[in-house]
Order: sequence, then C-alpha cells, then structure tokens
Amino acid sequence: MTKVARTSRSRPAPGAAGRRPTPAERSRVAHILAALHEARPQARVELDHRSPLQLLIATILSAQCTDDRVNTVTPALFRAWPDAAALAKAPRADLEEVIRPTGFFRAKARSIADCCRLLVERHGGEVPRTMEELTRLPGVGRKTANVVLGAAYGLPSGIVVDTHMARVASRLGLTRQSDPVKIEQDLLAVVPTSEWIFFSIAMILHGRYVCQARLPRCGDCPLRPHCPSRHLEADLLAARSGRGRSRTRAGARGSGKSPEGV
Repeated sequence: MTKVARTSRSRPAPGAAGRRPTPAERSRVAHILAALHEARPQARVELDHRSPLQLLIATILSAQCTDDRVNTVTPALFRAWPDAAALAKAPRADLEEVIRPTGFFRAKARSIADCCRLLVERHGGEVPRTMEELTRLPGVGRKTANVVLGAAYGLPSGIVVDTHMARVASRLGLTRQSDPVKIEQDLLAVVPTSEWIFFSIAMILHGRYVCQARLPRCGDCPLRPHCPSRHLEADLLAARSGRGRSRTRAGARGSGKSPEGV
C-alpha cells in the first residue's frame, strides 16, 4: 500500500471539521482501527493499476461494477490506449466495445474520453494531486478523487464512501446518515487523518468479504467486540427460518395436511 503523506493540499468533505468526537468515541474507533490493522495489515485497493491514470480510469469503470470485472477489461484497454492523449482520441465505438462488460459503457466511454481530453489540455496528460482539480474532471466525484489521491499519491484527502463503507459504518454505529458526503463528514470527525487511507481501503474490503449486505459473517468478524450490530447475522438467519416455517404451515393448510405431515 502507498505510504501515507503527512499533509495534503486537498480539502476534506465540506463541514467535516464541525464536530469533535468524545473520548469514548475516540477509544472505540481506536479499537476498530487496531482490529482492522490486525485483520488486513496489507490492505490495498483491488483495482489493478500501474499509474495514477490507470487507477483513475479503473475507478470510473468500477461504478456499478465489481473490481474483478474491471480488472478483466483494463489490460486490453491500456494496451490499446496507454496514456491520456491516446484515450482522449480513441474512436468512441472501439472504446465502448472494450469497456462494454463493465456496464453503462456509453456513459463511461464519454466520461473517460472527456476526462482525458481535459487532462491533456489542462494538466499535460498527468493526473492532478488536489481534490479541487480532480473533481472538475468529467466523471470524477469525491469518491473517485479520494481513491486516486489516497491509493495513487498517498494523500489523505478524505475517506472513500461507497456502498460497502456506508453499510459497515452504519452497522458499526459510526454514522446515522445515508448521504455519502454526510457519512464522510461523520467518519472524518472520528478517524485520525493519518488513518484515512488505510481506513478507506480496509473498511471497503471488510464490507466486501465479511460484513456483506445480505448476510454479514458476524461470527467471523474481527470487529465483533466493538460492533452494536454483532447479532445481525443470527437475527437474519432466525428471521429467514421463521419465514420458512410460516411458508411450510401455509402450504400444509392449503393442502389440507397438518404441518407435521408435510
């Protein structure tokens, strides 16, 4: 994982400095961070890349798509168009065909072409190192900018909030918000700046492989001692079991049999 820089020229989420965490909050977050470091000491983004540009393009492609699927597409993409100038001039139909497996390929191709055109025109083909400059590029919002600044440049500009981060942070009781910007504000208030990059990556991986949406693996979770939702897996399994019994009883009534005879 890229070494974390001590300072960043990028601004955190608007309003992020408004709340000071209590000592109890700081202590709980410290324990969560320690558990994440122990569970994922080498946490890194799973989008394959060899440069900030490749990570930027891969992150644009990852919208509504898995990292694994993006990783099957980007080798051919970067072989055909290896830099921003080439991507800006790529025939649109050819670009769309290469990235088609990632979904929403027409909109993504347009974003990639327009983004790379501005990279060439305004930044000499290089990916800028500030939140302000990155978010002026087509197809680049705070989430994408935070990924690139953190993983490619080691700049702790903020915390990446995707669906995994939003879900895990909510289950851990670190936020009650649903808006990504407000979730980021809550997290920035309690997570030390030096941990923003690691926390972003580790929490997303935790959500992808442990604290999953449909059925979290609470029994295997290293954050279980610090999680107010630690019984969620058992509760969901019990609810599913109850629905199954209800369907069995309903089927038995419809067939004229007793539940015991089904």
